[in-house]
Amino acid sequence: MKIALLGYGKMGRTIEKLAEEKGHSIVFKNTKDSSDGKLENADIAIDFSSPEAAVANISKAINAGIPIVSGTTGWLDSFDEITDLCKERNGSFIYASNFSIGVNLFFNINEYAAGLFASWKEYTASIEEIHHVEKKDAPSGTAITIAEQILRHSNQKEWKLDGKDEGELKITAKREKDVKGTHIVSYDSKIDTISLKHEAHSREGFAMGAILAAEWLKEKKGIFTMKDVLGL
Repeated sequence: MKIALLGYGKMGRTIEKLAEEKGHSIVFKNTKDSSDGKLENADIAIDFSSPEAAVANISKAINAGIPIVSGTTGWLDSFDEITDLCKERNGSFIYASNFSIGVNLFFNINEYAAGLFASWKEYTASIEEIHHVEKKDAPSGTAITIAEQILRHSNQKEWKLDGKDEGELKITAKREKDVKGTHIVSYDSKIDTISLKHEAHSREGFAMGAILAAEWLKEKKGIFTMKDVLGL
C-alpha cells in the first residue's frame, strides 16, 4: 500500500516506521513548510497534521480521489463540510478522535457504564485528560468523544472545560512533559467513587490503529468510523 502522510510530526514519523515494517511505502509527506513526493501516487492518505491544516489536507485528498484517514483533532466545526464533500466526490473517509484499539474498546466500555449510571442520580460524572505539553487543543478530541457518550445518558446538558455548574459535565485538561495520553472517567457520590482509566504507554498504539484503518478503508467508498473497522 502506498501511503501519503499529511503531517509529519511525531505521529507521522511513528506511522512511517511501523508502516514500512509492515511492507507499505510512503510516497508523499508534508509539513506546514515543505513536502516530499507526489500525493497523486498514493493509494491512501493518513492525516495527523494540525487543526489549522486538517481541513485543507483532507479536502485535497478527497478531491484527488484518495481515501483518507484523519486523526487530527480540533477542526470539527468543519466536519459537516468535509462529509458533504466526501459524499459529493464519492470519496472514502474515516475520522477518529483516537485510533488506538484500546481506546476504542474503552469508548464501548464508557458508553455501557454511562447507561448503567443513568438511573443512579447520586453519581456525578467527570473527565480528566492528561497529554504532552505540545498538544494544541484542550480538551482532547478523545475526551470530547467520551463526554458526548456520557451526555447521551445523563441529565447534564453539556460538557465544559473546568466546569463548575451542576448541569455541566466537567472536563479537566492537564499538560505534562512526555505524556502519551491518559483519560480518566470518574463517577462520584457521597459514599464512593468509581473510575475508568485508559493510559497510553507509547504512540505506537495510535499509529497501528491508523494503519489498520487505512488498510481496511483502501477499497471502500463512504464515511466510516473505528466501530466499522473493529466490528464493534
